Amino acid sequence: MTTLTFKPKQVTKKLLDVLPERARDVLIKRYGLGKDTKKKTLEAIGQTYGITRERVRQIEEYALSNIRKSDEFQKESPIFSELQDVIEFLGGVVSEKEVLDEISKNEGIQNHTHFLFVLGDAFLKIKENKEYVARWSVDKKLSDEIEKSIKMLYENLNDDDIVPESEMIDSFLNHLKDVSDHYKEEQILRRWLKMSKKVSSNPLGEWGRSDSPNINVKGMRDYAFLVIRQHGSPIHFKEVAEQITKIFKKQAHVATCHNELIKDPRFVLVGRGLYALKEWGYISGVVRDVINEIIEKNGALTKDQIIDKVLKERYVKENTIMVNLQNPKFFNKDPKGRYSVV
Repeated sequence: MTTLTFKPKQVTKKLLDVLPERARDVLIKRYGLGKDTKKKTLEAIGQTYGITRERVRQIEEYALSNIRKSDEFQKESPIFSELQDVIEFLGGVVSEKEVLDEISKNEGIQNHTHFLFVLGDAFLKIKENKEYVARWSVDKKLSDEIEKSIKMLYENLNDDDIVPESEMIDSFLNHLKDVSDHYKEEQILRRWLKMSKKVSSNPLGEWGRSDSPNINVKGMRDYAFLVIRQHGSPIHFKEVAEQITKIFKKQAHVATCHNELIKDPRFVLVGRGLYALKEWGYISGVVRDVINEIIEKNGALTKDQIIDKVLKERYVKENTIMVNLQNPKFFNKDPKGRYSVV
């Protein structure tokens, strides 16, 4: 956290004192600079004074302009340089939440600091939209370059991609052609990525498209998917439930977890209570279905060949495979001892 050499509340008080009473009160209410830290809308302030929201907006603009023209504002120029240094330190462009959190966790102090950003000539506020959170910049060209690079990064991602953070940062860096090297630090690149609403990270720190269930984890199935994927091999549903509780701090009941695994086509039951991910190449269905698909893919096979291939798909006893093979409704055995589908 950055320690400022000045107290934001004391500075804003001096700046507000140059205004007439009503103009000062409008800014205090608008930016949450009083005891009540909740910021009021133009309409709410208008109702207090019995004037239109447009008139309140005009008073706000008048008040801000008068402060900027005042001698007191000029005297406080060093504090604006200091705030500019904070944004530069954080990457030249930074989300509003992050820069305010960097200065203080106190909502009142954050409101006063935000007000100083609004007043300062060096600061450009870029409003929140459907693609980005609200952010502050001291370099418009840099901000545009970051947005362009994040857009390219997003377009190169598939819906189901799950990318380790190190790879995501490297890919992002490859798109940032015209950015000064002193910004190309991992911590700054991560801050820039977090400004986007289109890409984000899941609870395991892996990145992808924000609307992907692998990233925007919402329910038991999504948590189970991440647990099994992290495990890297088939795992019992009881352990899946235990890991969801341990890793994500989400209470996962064993029976509920099992039911969700059964319903979701991303998972394949490969043994007694053992689940794998379909994306790993496991064949879905019961043992008979697995045998059927193996024969259709490879042609007629001997008993030993079929057993070998089925055991790569299912954790079952050899006898279970033989029982299925010996069912004449589904499989034929030729004179050479090879099995084919009926």
